[in-house]
Amino acid sequence: MRTVLVLAEPDGAAVRKATLELLTLARRLGEPAAVVLGDAGAELVAVLGRHGATTVYEVPPADPVAAMTDLAARVSPAAVLLESGAAGKEIAARLAVRLDAGILTDAVDVTAGPDGPVVTQSVLAGAWLAESQVCRGTPVITVRPNTVTPQEMPVEPVVTAVPSPGVAPVPAARVVSREPKTATGRPDLAGANVVVAGGRGFGSAEAFTLLDRLADELGAAVGASRAATDLGWCPHQLQIGQTGTTVAPQLYLAVGISGAIQHRAGMQGSHTIVAINKDPKAPIFQIADFGVVGDLHRVVPALIDEVRERRGGMSS
Repeated sequence: MRTVLVLAEPDGAAVRKATLELLTLARRLGEPAAVVLGDAGAELVAVLGRHGATTVYEVPPADPVAAMTDLAARVSPAAVLLESGAAGKEIAARLAVRLDAGILTDAVDVTAGPDGPVVTQSVLAGAWLAESQVCRGTPVITVRPNTVTPQEMPVEPVVTAVPSPGVAPVPAARVVSREPKTATGRPDLAGANVVVAGGRGFGSAEAFTLLDRLADELGAAVGASRAATDLGWCPHQLQIGQTGTTVAPQLYLAVGISGAIQHRAGMQGSHTIVAINKDPKAPIFQIADFGVVGDLHRVVPALIDEVRERRGGMSS
């Protein structure tokens, strides 16, 4: 059975849920092997092994593309799977060039075919599904988060350190500064079970802080439409949609979001969708399980008070 390389992206001292999804998909194609930048650590190795990684490769973090290129040349993998995030897509693109191989991005499903992996992509803002295959070289595939439920298949992984490539890294870019991400104490957006998202309907950055208060009461992650991020009301990494993060929580609360097709492409897989909008004809109501037609500046404070009251009653 051929190896399938999976780039394991860290989440602090743990591993991102999207990586565990990739390991689940990798088992359909062959024998999963996780690639970790730097030292894996016993705890991380245990988690990866619990989700089916038979081998954990530790590659030098200074130039991961060169290291993964050498690794791919040695093991001849059936495919390389990465998360469809900013880092994953950048590494995937450079890796495909060095391997002289085809690349498919933003997959929503990956299955085994007689001629290699078959990749399903959601196109035209989710209106159609397209099936594609790489026809040259090792398939390099980036997969959207929340496309599959991680499943455990415990194995005892072998940890292998990959030596640094013999050639110097290509000086294509240079890091001039680093700024650590501010900790909010909220769940990671891509893997959160509850997401509250806001849009242009809030009207201002000051009003948008209502969403933070609601998220804190619900223990939810905060997201936004592209309109809200473009207006500077919240960071762009919180954008949900076709060109942002894809989410699939148990509860998605859309506040002041009209529901343009680009936004819906990134959240329509949510289990339960609740919409609050003053326009009864807003497209978001077409896919919402529950809807509130009203002024969010009145509805959200009332909702916060109601959540607080119910939480207080539960704790008493």
